[in-house]
Amino acid sequence: MTDSRLPLAGLQIVITRPRKQAEALIQEISRLGGTCIHLPLLEILPLSDRTKLQASISRLHEYQLAIFISPNAVRYGMEAILAAGGLPASIQVATIGPGSARALQEHGVKNLITPQHQFDSEALLALPELQNVNLKHVIIFRGESGRELLGDTLKSRGAIVDYVACYQRIKPAHDIPGLLAAKPDILSISSSEALQNLYGMLNQDCKEGMMTLPLFVSHARIASTAQQLGWHNIIATTDGDKGLVSALIGWAAQRAR
Repeated sequence: MTDSRLPLAGLQIVITRPRKQAEALIQEISRLGGTCIHLPLLEILPLSDRTKLQASISRLHEYQLAIFISPNAVRYGMEAILAAGGLPASIQVATIGPGSARALQEHGVKNLITPQHQFDSEALLALPELQNVNLKHVIIFRGESGRELLGDTLKSRGAIVDYVACYQRIKPAHDIPGLLAAKPDILSISSSEALQNLYGMLNQDCKEGMMTLPLFVSHARIASTAQQLGWHNIIATTDGDKGLVSALIGWAAQRAR
């Protein structure tokens, strides 16, 4: 039986991250008394064909800068890089968020270029190290698709940019009426793509039920997408598990007053 004095006691919270990324968050929410309903809106899988990835890694010595978009890019990209002998000593490495930075450091990567506050492509592009990139060869590790802002901006600054996919994303199917029947209290979303995937699963009845839930999002871009799709009760959090958990505790305390 959950201790009613715990800060998230009695709350049912829908967590929509991919399975591997959700594990630590679910444990922390459970420790604080909350109940998690796991609804992964994206699943991350290895590439079915790694030919292009391996070919790109064989030419890593030609690049001056490698950028890893996400923890998944680190996981699958570094797995392939280490299997091929590791990163060249001459290459600089950059990433966007603290989760990706920690993952790279766990692989022995030092002297990372990474934002210290805002964690997105815009913040990375604003760093001094990414200003004078004329004629530099840059490789960007990511999933099979994604935003083009980072590469496009670096190209406009004169860089020679190659994207390489190191994992794939798929859209799982879910029983949304069954989810709503469980009467969740909160919905958490960590990417615009995931939110759009969820929206595409909703019939009219489900839209009404889902859009009444408080929606916790980790970035202004996700909040903007949510507003465009019709959500109104949107709560912005800071990035990462700590930011979400802190916002959940604050919301629960406010609700209890």
